[in-house]
Amino acid sequence: MAETFPVPTMPVPPVGVVGLGQLGGSLAAALMAAGRQVSGWDVDPAAREAAAARGVTITRELSGVVVLAVPLPAMATALDGLTADPDATVTDLGSVKGPVLQALGPALGTRYVGGHPMCGTERSGHAAVDPALFTGARWAVCVEPDTDLTRWLRVAEVALAAGAEVVPATAAEHDAAVAAISHVPHLLAAALARAAADAGPLALALAAGSFRDGTRVIGSDPAFVTAMVEGNAGPTAEALTRVRAHLDRPWAELVEGGHAVVTRQDGRRTVRVPLERAALLSLGRSGGAVTRRLAAFLECWVPGNG
Repeated sequence: MAETFPVPTMPVPPVGVVGLGQLGGSLAAALMAAGRQVSGWDVDPAAREAAAARGVTITRELSGVVVLAVPLPAMATALDGLTADPDATVTDLGSVKGPVLQALGPALGTRYVGGHPMCGTERSGHAAVDPALFTGARWAVCVEPDTDLTRWLRVAEVALAAGAEVVPATAAEHDAAVAAISHVPHLLAAALARAAADAGPLALALAAGSFRDGTRVIGSDPAFVTAMVEGNAGPTAEALTRVRAHLDRPWAELVEGGHAVVTRQDGRRTVRVPLERAALLSLGRSGGAVTRRLAAFLECWVPGNG
């Protein structure tokens, strides 16, 4: 039987956010509303000023849990010019986990715990800050073979304090999953928009709700989308192959199958999970999530009745 560990009781550490745009600024605002001590930094003076006006302590010196809320290409250099406490736990909000683990893991070792909140909009920048952005969102927090589970818990607590539910997963599992439900949809939205434009001005003039919903995400910054899909090229290509296979099915069969997926009604069953690697990964693989920390365990839910 695998050894299990109770949830440790530790002082709540401060949070330092690097990058105060939509995601980082929203996280800082949500954490302050939850009573957490928050500091932050951004290379953009306007973002720093906006965050300071919301109560964030602007500083280059960061400690506790340091959150990198910067674009994927900037992850490796996000801490340059900043002073992070040598014992700080470092996490990130990047939409791809494998490349970030490769970039940060060698220098940070077990201090790094990957994370990715499944939220955001096509808007960006500090003007798009919303403290409710994470409420009810799923937030993947990575569990690797060498993950320090005490540090994992600290990152999970940040996500929970922001209003999210925590989904444990390995970086590879995360990247395969988001390729299917996030990265391919961005490519499909781009293809749908271009195909509609090719149909001519009349088609675009008649476009309504279904077209708007199907193309919304491609309103995001093209550089952001390109970095995301290219950073996860292998899993995204595999997921796109599966989509093409479904498109080749008889249309009635395709429509019925897709309808069944999005209209299913899954119940939830509350469970308690110890702070143990296999138990956490089993929870994530079952489609469940952590909802809060208890004295000795994590309270979670899994799909099912009861």
